[in-house]
Amino acid sequence: MFAVHLMAFYFTKLKEDQIKKVDRFLYHMRLSDETLLDIMARFQAEMQKGLGKDTNPTASVKMLPTFVRAIPDGSENGEFLSLDLGGSKFRVLKVQVSEEGKRNVQMESQFYPTPNEIIRGNGTELFEYVADCLADFMKTKELMQKKLPLGLTFSFPCKQTKLEEGILLSWTKKFKARGVQGTDVVSSLTNAMKRHQDLDVDILALVNDTVGTMMTCAYDDPYCEVGVIIGTGTNACYMEDMSNIDLVEGDEGRMCVNTEWGAFGDDGALEDIRTEFDRELDLGSLNPGKQLFEKMISGLYLGELVRLILLKMAKAGLLFGGEKSSALHIKGKIETRHVAAMERYKEGLANTREILTDLGLEPSDADCIAVQHVCTIVSFRSANLCAAALAAILTRLRENKKLVRLRTTVGVDGTLYKIHPQYPKRLHKVVRKLVPNCDVRFLLSESGSTKGAAMVTAVASRLQAQRKQIDKVLALFRLTQEQLVGIRNKMRVEFEYGLKKDTHPLATVKMLPTYVCGMPDGTEKGKFLALDLGGTNFRVLLVKIRSGRRSVRMYNKIFAIPLEIMQGTGEELFDHIVQCIADFLDYMGLKGAQLPLGFTFSFPCRQASIDKGTLIEWTKGFKATDCEGEDVVDMLREAIKRRNEFDLDIVAVVNDTVGTMMTCGYEDSNCEVGLIAGTGSNMCYMEEMRNIELVEGDEGKMCINTEWGGFGDNGCLDDIHTQYDKEVDEGSLNPGKQSSQPGRKREGSSHFGPPLVCVYTSNVLSHGAQDLVEKISSNTKPRYEKMTSGMYLGEIVRQILIDLTKQGLLFRGQISERLRTRGIFETKFLSQIESDRLALLQVRRILQQLGLDSTCEDSIVVKEVCGAVSRRAAQLYGAGLAAIVEKRREDQGLEHMRITVGVDGTLYKLHPHFSRILRETVKELAPQCDVMFMLSEDGSGKGAALITAVAKRLQQAQREH
Repeated sequence: MFAVHLMAFYFTKLKEDQIKKVDRFLYHMRLSDETLLDIMARFQAEMQKGLGKDTNPTASVKMLPTFVRAIPDGSENGEFLSLDLGGSKFRVLKVQVSEEGKRNVQMESQFYPTPNEIIRGNGTELFEYVADCLADFMKTKELMQKKLPLGLTFSFPCKQTKLEEGILLSWTKKFKARGVQGTDVVSSLTNAMKRHQDLDVDILALVNDTVGTMMTCAYDDPYCEVGVIIGTGTNACYMEDMSNIDLVEGDEGRMCVNTEWGAFGDDGALEDIRTEFDRELDLGSLNPGKQLFEKMISGLYLGELVRLILLKMAKAGLLFGGEKSSALHIKGKIETRHVAAMERYKEGLANTREILTDLGLEPSDADCIAVQHVCTIVSFRSANLCAAALAAILTRLRENKKLVRLRTTVGVDGTLYKIHPQYPKRLHKVVRKLVPNCDVRFLLSESGSTKGAAMVTAVASRLQAQRKQIDKVLALFRLTQEQLVGIRNKMRVEFEYGLKKDTHPLATVKMLPTYVCGMPDGTEKGKFLALDLGGTNFRVLLVKIRSGRRSVRMYNKIFAIPLEIMQGTGEELFDHIVQCIADFLDYMGLKGAQLPLGFTFSFPCRQASIDKGTLIEWTKGFKATDCEGEDVVDMLREAIKRRNEFDLDIVAVVNDTVGTMMTCGYEDSNCEVGLIAGTGSNMCYMEEMRNIELVEGDEGKMCINTEWGGFGDNGCLDDIHTQYDKEVDEGSLNPGKQSSQPGRKREGSSHFGPPLVCVYTSNVLSHGAQDLVEKISSNTKPRYEKMTSGMYLGEIVRQILIDLTKQGLLFRGQISERLRTRGIFETKFLSQIESDRLALLQVRRILQQLGLDSTCEDSIVVKEVCGAVSRRAAQLYGAGLAAIVEKRREDQGLEHMRITVGVDGTLYKLHPHFSRILRETVKELAPQCDVMFMLSEDGSGKGAALITAVAKRLQQAQREH
């Protein structure tokens, strides 16, 4: 028993001594945690350099875009071919990908040799050999009659400008075929395949083996967004945000970047890490000075590094009693498979003895222990270096996603990782130590690079088919120049119909006289009250106008209108309004003051004069009884009398669109048009009295409230009216009517909004004509408004998203309950999603808030849909506006005209592209008009006061005459 303990002690002591001896000799190869963190930081800097357009040419880590923009989503289907060229063997594969309720891949493959005379000979012969092997495989598998897409795994650094093209930058490993560097390898293979006339194959994708590995693993695990090869060579790829890739145009989505990390250190960045053995190995390699990081990591070199170390230690008398065999002097005699065998847990020492004996050496127990430890240090350094670079990639992914903690999967392939008994465990441990804030799963790739090429091809094929379907939908919203000209001309015709006595009853654009007969001229002055009723909130304003310097000061207070008042009696509602006015006057110290008042009343009314407005019907949740059919101005006057505290001079019932024009007209005398582009849609302008047949008199001008929301209700927009518009119309709160959601003020929805009818003091319309108008109005569907206004754009987008999801093009084909909810997709989300400053990650967050679990690719499509819908809306606005400015130019007989449009509305103000597209469209469709746009400041408040002020000025002028 004592002898056994003695032997155990002797062996332990021997092992410790040998390990210390090797550690002293190879201390440069042992890397501390601090050094690894430093290497990690250096690699991060090199990645950044490689991604930059200006810095990429001098970067050692090339960060090559692969044009692989998506990982598999499980819906891939079909038969694909795959070729894998880049290792010691060449492989052809047929891959059958099918859904069948679950992810299913079946493969048949054939290996072909890659003789030295082929891989180091002429490039043309290399590709002809590949084509011959492919033809042989297809004949054997009876595939010659089929047209199949093919993915080519080409495991060498290539510069790609598209998925199916790749310019070889340099050969690596043992390949040296002449005349290939600097040429497109896909074209070379395509030309070689032409020799086989019976081959009908489309190369859809050129894939790096690392990318193939990532794609294979991503098919099984959607969290996989990194691929690593640790085999004959080494490399990594990952999904990078497009906004960070300067080498490729576009900021949307993500793209797989092939780091080509094997060249890390080629610029001298790792000189302090490299040892004399690394330098000696490099000098004896096929590509001195190149792929220096790879030469410290990959399977092609580890065995050779061990050989060089053993040779030097033997020469120094530290091994084999100073004896060296002739085999130990021969390059390549120790391979990585030998290193792996020597490091096996139990049989490692026995394997070491056998391998050394085969090299003609006579190792002692001590030698075997020392050699085994040399192998451990060399392979451990490899795993450490690999872990440092991989940790840098994981950190970048986490930072790109702005996450505190990242959950991700790394797909791994390569013989070194697979056959070395300790390598995976060491790599995983170091990675997790370097990035403790990343939860990393390592997934071994199955038939990685070749199956991966088929997966890339399958994804490319899927995306191609999906793109066609998505483009087909988006094309419905693209308006040609010819269509826009047609819309402008149709709008112009409708304007004329609306202005004429005979055609007005049937006109879809009502062209309602507002009895606002003048614009501000700067002489307006005084204090005015303005009321603004259009939703659950009611505003009272005091507006002070000073002449000369054109100065306007406003004071306002907002009052809530409780539901019981909104839906009580008319008397209660107007008493509440007067109570609010009294509170405001008291608050402002104006009790007893008799002030002129303008009333913005955003509900459908008949107007007979500037201070008369008969309510046709309530909208937006108001249901106060005994109001419909009554003059709201009279009801307000009666309520003031009942209060008997103050008297107000109610001068005007005001439309907020007209208020917008007046507000801007006060600042710019060229302003003759008011435009609302917000929750609602409307436009007004100053028309020559001679053109308004509905009102007597030919002198001067009057503002016409177009109420253009109903444009197209006669079918003239049917050619651009999509199925999605129909679904929005049929499902709206007001199918057949132009009104807004309960409790919400619709910008542009005036007291004149359809179904609006004017009954004028001049008895222009007979009672029969009035009945006809009301009948038409009650059935009208405000088509133009529902294609342009903020109330509906989000709902159009929602309908498109539902359809695309049903087709399996979005959200993995799953329609969430939230997506089924009407009104969930508010128009403000369009503005946020389309913002140029918003990264795709933030778009995904907005969609997640809406209960939509989107991928990066989903987010891109959603952004495109939003863009198509809002662009069409802006162009339709532009066509309508072009019609009115052209009409004004022609009416005035001008060759060229300058005019200002006063604009208000959230869509115009907040949407990142709407105003630009609107302006561009007007410029294209009305080239002889120089149109300026001026943002209005409070059309419903300040505008109401200005209309009142102008009306008072005109009344005064009339009295003086």
